[in-house]
Amino acid sequence: MARGEGTVRPVGLRAPAHTPDPRAVGWWRAQWLLLTAVPVVVLTVLGAFLASARFWLLLPAAVLAVLGIGCAVLVPLWWFRTHRWEVTDQAVYVRTGVLWQEWRIAPMSRIQTVDTVRGPLEQLFRLATVTVTTASSKGAVRIEGLDHELAAELAERLTRITQDTPGDAT
Repeated sequence: MARGEGTVRPVGLRAPAHTPDPRAVGWWRAQWLLLTAVPVVVLTVLGAFLASARFWLLLPAAVLAVLGIGCAVLVPLWWFRTHRWEVTDQAVYVRTGVLWQEWRIAPMSRIQTVDTVRGPLEQLFRLATVTVTTASSKGAVRIEGLDHELAAELAERLTRITQDTPGDAT
C-alpha cells in the first residue's frame, strides 16, 4: 500500500517487462521431445522383441508419442506467453508458471550470488540461465531462456548493482 495525503491506495503489481528469448521456445520443445523420446524408444524396442506383449508395449508408446508431441508443440508457446523477468536498481522480478503462477522478487540487498548456467541444449540454442541466489528459504530466483550474451551482461550488471547496494544479504 502506498500512502499519499493521508489516504491509503493500493499499488498494482504489474507483470515484469521482458520475455525470454524467442529461441527459448525451441529449447523447451527440445526438452519435451527428449523427455518423451526416452520412454517411447524403450517401449518400442521392448515391443519389437517381446511378441507376446507387443500390443501392450506399443500402445502406450504410441499414446506417449502423441501426447509428447502435442505438449512439445503447445506448452512452450504457453510458457513463452506467461514467463516474464525484469531487473531494476531495487530488485530482480520473475514471473513463471502456467496454471499456478509464481511471482518472485529478490531485493538487491538480499542477493548473495549471481550465476550463469548453460547446459548442452542451452548452448545449442545460444541461451543461458541466470540464477540469483538470496538468503530466502524458497531458493534461488532463475531467469531462464536468455540470450547467452544478454545473460552475461545481466550477471555483470547484477553484480555491480549488488556491490553498490547497502545491506548484508542475509
